[in-house]
Amino acid sequence: MRKIRTYIEEVVSELFEKVSWPTWSELQNSSFVVLIASTIVSLLVWLMDFTFGINPGVWKGVLGFIYNLIS
Repeated sequence: MRKIRTYIEEVVSELFEKVSWPTWSELQNSSFVVLIASTIVSLLVWLMDFTFGINPGVWKGVLGFIYNLIS
């Protein structure tokens, strides 16, 4: 039990004394960067999904459409 208590005390001490927490402005800037990056990645995934057509019964994608035009 003593080891557990020592561990918890050290964790609390480290969180309050050694960790450097971001300021509100830094937190807002970082959140904005994450929001923009997430939006870009989701748009890229949507574009690949639209292009290659994941659900062949409904939409075969742009490549499937071109293939149907050719054949």
